[in-house]
Amino acid sequence: MVDKKVIIQALEEMSVLLELQGENVFKVRAFSNAARILQGMSEDFGKLIETNQITEVKGIGKGIAEVIMDIVDKGKSSELESLKKQIPAGLLEMMKIPGMGPKKIRAIWTKLHITTIGELEYACKENRLIDLEGFGLKTQDKILKGIDLVKKYSERHLISDVLPIAEEIFTGLKKQRGVLRSALAGSLRRRRETIKDIDYLISAREADREKIMDYFTTLPQVDSINGEGLTKSSVVLKNGIAADLRIVDDSQFPYALHHSTGSKEHNVALREMAHKTHLKMNEYGLFRNETENIPCKNEQEIYKNLGMAYVPPELRENFCEIEAALKNGIPSLIEESDIKGVIHVHSNYSDGINTIEEMARACHEKGYKYLVLSDHSKSANYANGLKEDRIKQQHHEIDQLNQKLKNFKVFKSIESDILPDGKLDYSDDILKTFDLVIASIHSKFNMTKDEATKRVIKAMENPYTTILGHPTGRLLLAREGYPVDMSKVIEAAAELGVSIELNANPHRLDIDWRLIHDAKNKGVLISINPDAHRNEGIDDIRYGVGIARKGWLTKKDVLNCLTAEELINFARRR
Repeated sequence: MVDKKVIIQALEEMSVLLELQGENVFKVRAFSNAARILQGMSEDFGKLIETNQITEVKGIGKGIAEVIMDIVDKGKSSELESLKKQIPAGLLEMMKIPGMGPKKIRAIWTKLHITTIGELEYACKENRLIDLEGFGLKTQDKILKGIDLVKKYSERHLISDVLPIAEEIFTGLKKQRGVLRSALAGSLRRRRETIKDIDYLISAREADREKIMDYFTTLPQVDSINGEGLTKSSVVLKNGIAADLRIVDDSQFPYALHHSTGSKEHNVALREMAHKTHLKMNEYGLFRNETENIPCKNEQEIYKNLGMAYVPPELRENFCEIEAALKNGIPSLIEESDIKGVIHVHSNYSDGINTIEEMARACHEKGYKYLVLSDHSKSANYANGLKEDRIKQQHHEIDQLNQKLKNFKVFKSIESDILPDGKLDYSDDILKTFDLVIASIHSKFNMTKDEATKRVIKAMENPYTTILGHPTGRLLLAREGYPVDMSKVIEAAAELGVSIELNANPHRLDIDWRLIHDAKNKGVLISINPDAHRNEGIDDIRYGVGIARKGWLTKKDVLNCLTAEELINFARRR
């Protein structure tokens, strides 16, 4: 006999799915009412089923009885399974967000085509819900807070959800009495796109370890302690992220840091390489003849004793870095300070929060020399995209602002939608009024690889296209990118002289770092763009630089390491 709870759960799910589908309100209520009726029944439920008397219960009609009997006979409802196939699974996940009921979820699904929590969070960050009927700024903020609660229990986290709090804790940790050396290790140090947990490493004398561990485990950010000792402690932070602290002798610090930084694949390959030269390497040391430890003061000396150039943490993914280091072929990677200007931000002309002047002054205060304003184009109705008359108005405002600003330049740009046929959504007469054009796909993701590839390449062939925006359309932990052949896209970009965007928004980080290496080798300039929708979003450039370093980029490989004059010359060459 099927547990009554299983049937109640199925009826509740039916009610939700029917409402998401836009079904008749009376049918929706019938299923939710039936679930409540069964929940409160005092009669022997099994007996009613066996005697086929379930329809005699007030509120359970023939249709609902058939669903119940289907579950009793087969263990599941055919009607429910059919409904599940019609409704994106991510919509049910949204029900976990406090305050998000079927009515609100249906609205964002049907009007904004959002089907996952990750897409919803991204839409909120881009202020897409503000003008949606029944929502507004306050509702959008509540949804974001609700998403934060749901994310507490997810396995992986966006780097932007982890790095700030990891650095905040680290700032206090490294100042503790007795700390000799300290480091943030693990995937954070390698700047991976998504993070599972936080790894801290400290060297200290045994006499100081207890106080350091006590400080770590009693931090206000700590929710629970999974393990506590003098060499390792593990906690879970209040945001749901796990964090480990390991303390070693100072002589072991370089080896432990290298080991705990990873990646596992890099470490394994390095140990195998060391073995070939009759050396043994592990987290405790670098050994000759099995037991003779070769003293190393830091990681640089470890690599030097292996006959290699130093490999920066971001490159340690067993992605040809060992071979390059053996040939002294590790490049001087880009630094945040190399970025001269901010490309791709949205103002309140489209779906941004700040004015053009506010964004420009924020960039100037951060030390940048120029801003490339790139609001949404007219096809992006959901983002208040600019019609032709508003473009003229914006350009006039930019001209006036440039006369007022000193030692800073605002460039006129647009994020022009790539239409399904590969054309941009403005005429050439309009496109030529911009200093730069970013071409991006924001609609009709359901394409074959061949269709997507032809669509993107045709857009790049437009003589006014300067940059291909977020080339695969992925949203990390939310949506896979469309199935575009990036190898062909990179080849086309190289031939046409089009830059490819590394969208630094931590929800995207698109183009993927594995593809960046290929683009670099083909001579394609990468543009590290924050895609900011408010002043604070400008700082996302740091995440883009981390990914650029993973892709082996130097400042010579990055578009916005050019001066303002060099940038405009690049665009004009198109």
